[in-house]
Amino acid sequence: MSDMRDLYQELIIDHGRNPRNFGDIPTANRCNEGFNPLCGDKIKIYILEKDNKIEDIKFKGEGCAISVASASLMTQALKGKSIKEAENLFHDFHEVVTGKATGEENLGKLSALSGVAEYPVRVKCATLCWHTLLAALHNKHEIVSTEE
Repeated sequence: MSDMRDLYQELIIDHGRNPRNFGDIPTANRCNEGFNPLCGDKIKIYILEKDNKIEDIKFKGEGCAISVASASLMTQALKGKSIKEAENLFHDFHEVVTGKATGEENLGKLSALSGVAEYPVRVKCATLCWHTLLAALHNKHEIVSTEE
């Protein structure tokens, strides 16, 4: 178990330092911003949605390693998925990181973040990008905050 935890920690550090899909999408047709005042995380999600699929997804922002790694892993997991698949993955991820479920096998690399369930303050860091994603997918235009 310790080896798996070490591997997960390395994956989070790697994605935190070298985020994938970092940047904007000038032609994005879905976009929203999120803010975690407790940790200072700020994120903006850009989505190019076409025919009910996430054709491209990127993010910009700054924050702690958990927040950046979560956004990086999320964008990798969602590219090419349908809106419904993205919503389902949000649900599964949220259940695992809040400790309500243990269905990590459905999460792929996102399961590296399952350990945040042990640290409730860090759950907000890991889920900020996901809540921002949902707001963007549903064309909500207010800034998402973890302190609502």
